[in-house]
Amino acid sequence: MITEAEQALLTLLRANARASTAELARKLGVSRTTVQSRIERLEQRGIITGYGVRLSPDYERALVKAHVLLTVTPKLADKVVRALEALPPVRTLHSVSGNFDMIVIVDAPSIRDLDALLDRIGAMDGVERTSSSIILSTRIDR
Repeated sequence: MITEAEQALLTLLRANARASTAELARKLGVSRTTVQSRIERLEQRGIITGYGVRLSPDYERALVKAHVLLTVTPKLADKVVRALEALPPVRTLHSVSGNFDMIVIVDAPSIRDLDALLDRIGAMDGVERTSSSIILSTRIDR
C-alpha cells in the first residue's frame, strides 16, 4: 500500500519522469530531501522499477495502432509471450478471459508494416487464431 503523498509523487512522475527533485518538491510543498527519500523508498519497495519515455503526440498520431486478440495453445503460452516480448512494436500484452487468451497492443509506422507484423504474430508457434482491430482514435488516455 502507498500513502497519499507517495501517490501524489507518482502522479507527477508519470507526467514527467525527468522532473527535477526541486520541481517535484515545489509542486508537492515539501523539501527536495523528502522527495528524494520518497523516490528511493518507492524504488527499494519495487513500486518504481524504471523510468520511460513519453513520445510526442504528433509522433504517436502518425503510428498505426491495433489491438490483436490471440487464441493460443495452452502449453505454448509462455513461448508465445516470449516471442511477443521480443517484438519492439508490441507495446502491451494482456492475458484475458473470454473467447481469446491474450490481447496484444501494437504499433507500426504504416499499414504495410502493421500487415507484416500481424502475419508474423499469426505465424508464431502456439498462436491458433488472431483477430485484429486498427485503433482509429484514442478518446481517453490516462
